[in-house]
Amino acid sequence: MAYELFSRRGIRAVGVNELIERSGVAKATFYRHFPSKDSLVLAFLERRDKQWTEDSIISKARSKGSTPVEQLLAIFDVLGDWFQQDDFEGSAFINVLLEMGPSHPLGQASIDYLAKVRGHVRGLAEEAGLARPEEFSRSWHILMKGSITSATEGDLQAAQRAQQMARWLIEHHRA
Repeated sequence: MAYELFSRRGIRAVGVNELIERSGVAKATFYRHFPSKDSLVLAFLERRDKQWTEDSIISKARSKGSTPVEQLLAIFDVLGDWFQQDDFEGSAFINVLLEMGPSHPLGQASIDYLAKVRGHVRGLAEEAGLARPEEFSRSWHILMKGSITSATEGDLQAAQRAQQMARWLIEHHRA
């Protein structure tokens, strides 16, 4: 319930009283599990990382490609499928970072989760033998975040556009 509310409406637009009411638990029970709204948001971000980054994007991309390069490119196939879904709502990590700012603990947590995404990409780049994998992963992540933002604007072909640029990036980083 909190997951859906935060995903759809953001952090500030969802109040603690609404969360307690929707959850159907007593206020004391809610606060026993989550001493603050921020602690609940951190749990939301952790769940989002597990479900979205690891179980969806990375896992599906790895299963779609037989080589690390194919798996990297498949990230954009997975994103493209996501963009077509009725429940597509953009990146929670980007949204929370922009809403809360980088100096807020929730913004910092979002930065940390975004770094984990880059870490997955860097690992694939290393497996593919690409030169300068850290630089590559930062550039690749820009393409991922840009395609998510463009899809949020309504460009449902954003993943395919990013994938075209990604092919150039791979060639640029071949050792």
